[in-house]
Amino acid sequence: MTDTFSPSLLRSRRLRAGLVLATGTLALAALTGCSPAATPSASGSSTPSASASASPSATATPTPTPTPAGAAVALTCDEVLTPNDVYEYNQNTGTAPDFTATSETAKTALSYQGLACGLLNQSSGETIEISVAQPNAVLMTSLTDQAIASSNPVPTYGAAPVSGFFTTKAGIGEAQVFTAKYWVTLSSPGFVEPGDAEKLMSAALSHLQ
Repeated sequence: MTDTFSPSLLRSRRLRAGLVLATGTLALAALTGCSPAATPSASGSSTPSASASASPSATATPTPTPTPAGAAVALTCDEVLTPNDVYEYNQNTGTAPDFTATSETAKTALSYQGLACGLLNQSSGETIEISVAQPNAVLMTSLTDQAIASSNPVPTYGAAPVSGFFTTKAGIGEAQVFTAKYWVTLSSPGFVEPGDAEKLMSAALSHLQ
């Protein structure tokens, strides 16, 4: 027997089939939408790069510390004390042969490019040592401070800016004078007091202009 369907029955079946198809499609779409998101590539990373190392700062050149020094003295012994200066001081005194500096002041002057000279009293055999140095400011200050600490001031050796000092050490009289440019010393066993060296000191200073 042939089944017959009414138009209303056919419409009902078609509607149910459509609903089933739509439901399957929605389920598939839901499953697809739940899939994990794609991992961003490394090239898209927003992690900041390591900070560039700071360039070293420029090092300032240190200023050299001034050191004690002396300029060469452009004078000879006969120019510091002329033969006439020596004769007027003492007729029995002249240049000491084969002179070698023995006083500490004369040795110090020589170590700073200074000049050291010797006179010999022919009668007594006493030697007079004369030294002249041309110190820089640092050395001049150091030598002056030493003289102040170890000697007595002598105003008769000259007026400012000249400053004079005198002392005796182990039987040796020592006179020192500082000018704006030079350091002059005289030492001898014959110098018992400041006045004993004054005439020679005055003569030497007159040639150191």
